[in-house]
Amino acid sequence: MKIYDTKTAPSPRRVRIFLAEKNIPMEYVQVDLQKGENISPQMRAKNPVGKIPILELDDGTCISEGASICLYFEELYPDINLLGENALEKASIDMWHRQVELYFFGQVGMCFQHTTGYFKDRMTPVKEYGEVAGKNAAGFLNVLEKRLSESEFIAADRFTIADITAMCAVDFARVVNIKITDEQTNLKRWYSAVSSRPSAKA
Repeated sequence: MKIYDTKTAPSPRRVRIFLAEKNIPMEYVQVDLQKGENISPQMRAKNPVGKIPILELDDGTCISEGASICLYFEELYPDINLLGENALEKASIDMWHRQVELYFFGQVGMCFQHTTGYFKDRMTPVKEYGEVAGKNAAGFLNVLEKRLSESEFIAADRFTIADITAMCAVDFARVVNIKITDEQTNLKRWYSAVSSRPSAKA
């Protein structure tokens, strides 16, 4: 099996971190997003919406969406648990992960796409929308700050997929000048801890 990956993009990175946490070796095939390799006919045959990452199994089956790829490997390799061990924990982790994806990770992505014009050859950037998305993302940091004043990690008493996605979003947000503030001390403490994990270098 192999994963179609882009080393500089935040969404594929969270899959690499997830697999690194589970000590799962993987073959990665690099795809150049700037050149549009992800929207070639060959890649759209693997994922019709033309997004990366894509997991391709040995029989040719393809799974796209970072969270879905992580779910696949969680089922295969449950010993190091990142998605929850019982009904309540699974629901809590899924809840926080969805909120991080929707209100932070996704908003950072929209801010980047619409304010930088990086993909203007294949979409119509709306600068005002990007600016609002950036404000939304920065605002969600306050939600995380409050949560992390009550918990060492975002979704459970240990490192989970919610922490992975949030860390990738924090790192990518710097590109559009969204950063943890000095006043957000709990976020700073959390970020220092999660970014020092060996998997963060994946």
